[in-house]
Amino acid sequence: MKYNIRLVEEASQTYEMLPVLIFATIFPIVIGFILRLPKLIMEIKDKKEWTFNWIKVIAIGMPTLYILLLPILSYTSFGMDLLFAKELLLIGNTTLITIAGIVFGYVLLDSIKK
Repeated sequence: MKYNIRLVEEASQTYEMLPVLIFATIFPIVIGFILRLPKLIMEIKDKKEWTFNWIKVIAIGMPTLYILLLPILSYTSFGMDLLFAKELLLIGNTTLITIAGIVFGYVLLDSIKK
């Protein structure tokens, strides 16, 4: 969390918010990975064939990835024209984005099955 505080301090001086947004996007995904990692390690010990659950990734992972990337996409030329972009940025609540990142990271590792 010290890194996040350092990024926010630097952004307040340089008015460059993109590094803060990238960190706020990647960090919850890593937390989601860490939450699912112990069960994945237990599944790795089994000697079975690996599969990937595309339906779960498309149904749960893609919408959460969309919510997660909306703040970063708002810096592009077409970002504010995306669906729910203005509403999400007007709310200004990072809790939804953090939860979406954790869910995306967890679902991504959970989709790897034996």
